[in-house]
Amino acid sequence: MYAVLDIETTGGKFNEEGITEIAIHKFDGHQVVDQFISLVNPEREIQEFVVKLTGINSKMLRNAPKFHEVAKRIIEITEGCIIIAHNASFDYRILRTEYDRLGFDFQRNTLCTVALSKKLITEAPSHSLGKLCRFIGIPMSDRHRANGDALATVQLFKLLLEKDVDKSIVQQSIKYSDGRQQKQRLTKILDKLPEKQGLFYIHSEHGTIIYVGRGKNIKQEVNKLFLKSTPKALKIIKRVNEVTYEETGNPLFTRLKYHLELTNLKPKFNVIRKRKISDKNFNHDNLLIIDKGRTPEEHAVILIEKNIVLGYAYTSFAFQENQLNILKPMLTPIENADLAKTIIKNYLLKNKVGKIVRLQTENDL
Repeated sequence: MYAVLDIETTGGKFNEEGITEIAIHKFDGHQVVDQFISLVNPEREIQEFVVKLTGINSKMLRNAPKFHEVAKRIIEITEGCIIIAHNASFDYRILRTEYDRLGFDFQRNTLCTVALSKKLITEAPSHSLGKLCRFIGIPMSDRHRANGDALATVQLFKLLLEKDVDKSIVQQSIKYSDGRQQKQRLTKILDKLPEKQGLFYIHSEHGTIIYVGRGKNIKQEVNKLFLKSTPKALKIIKRVNEVTYEETGNPLFTRLKYHLELTNLKPKFNVIRKRKISDKNFNHDNLLIIDKGRTPEEHAVILIEKNIVLGYAYTSFAFQENQLNILKPMLTPIENADLAKTIIKNYLLKNKVGKIVRLQTENDL
C-alpha cells in the first residue's frame, strides 16, 4: 500500500518551515482507496515568493486547522504505507519536523518518483514534476497546489510501476525508515575487511579518503566506528562508499604509517595534532629495526643511517636484511624523516620490537 502525497510549505530557513497545505492519496497499486486534503495553518509567516508560486496566503489559512489538529488523520492514512512523493526527502523531512515539534517520532518508508523516473524514463529532458508530466502526457491542474501535484504524482507512479516490469527497481529504491539499506551496505563493507593489524581508509563516493583509522583488528575497528553515534561518526557513516586497508604486521609500523598518512593525506574527518619533533638522536647512528611482518615468514624492517630514517620494507629472506645493497632498493622512502624519527624514538622508549641491529659500516650488520 502506498500514500502518495504532496506538501506546500511557508518556505524559510531549513527545518523552520511550516505546512500550508497537504494532500494524501492512499493508493493500492491500482486505484486510490482513501484521501485526505487540507489547508493547514502554519502559525508563521509565508515567504512572499511562495505566495506568488502557490497562491496560498495567510488570509486563506486563518481558519484552517493547525497541524496538531490533522496529525492523527495523517498518521492513520499513512499507517502501513510507503510514502510516495516527487522529491520524497523534502516532503518526508517536513512531516518529520512537524511531528518532532509535537514530540512524536513519525517514521515511514519512502520512495521518490524523481529517483524512479531517472531510472525508468531516462530519455526525459527534465525530471521536474511539471516538465516530466508534459513529456509523458499526464495532464496537470492546480500546479504547485498540494492536491494537483499529488494527483499528478499518482498517475506518474502508476506509469512507473508498469514500466518496472519485474518490480526490482521499485523495490531497490525504497528508503526504509529503520535504516536497513545502510545497515546492509555497511555489512557488505565489513565482510571484505580482515581481522588483522593495520590501517583502514574511508573513501567517499568520489574516491576521496575522508578518514584514516588504525588498530590491532581492522574489521573490529571499522565496526566500532560504524556503531558510534557521535556527530563526526554519523557524518563519516553517511559519506562512506568504500573502505580499503593496509596490513602492517606490528604496532610500530601501524603507528608510524598512521601518522605519516595523516600528514600526507590530511583526511577531512581526522583530528591532526601537531607533534613536537624530537631533536635527540638514536643511541646509535646506524640501526636496523626488525619486527614481525604481516605473515609468519615475513619481517618488517626500518633502516636508519646517520640518525636519519631512510625507509621501511618487508623482507622474506635473511639475506635481504644482511646485505644493505639488496635491502636499500626494497625500501619505501620516508619523506618526513623527522616525524618518523620522533614516532620511532617515542615508541622504543616504552615498547619492545623483535630485534635492533647496530650497523658498523654501510656493508656490515
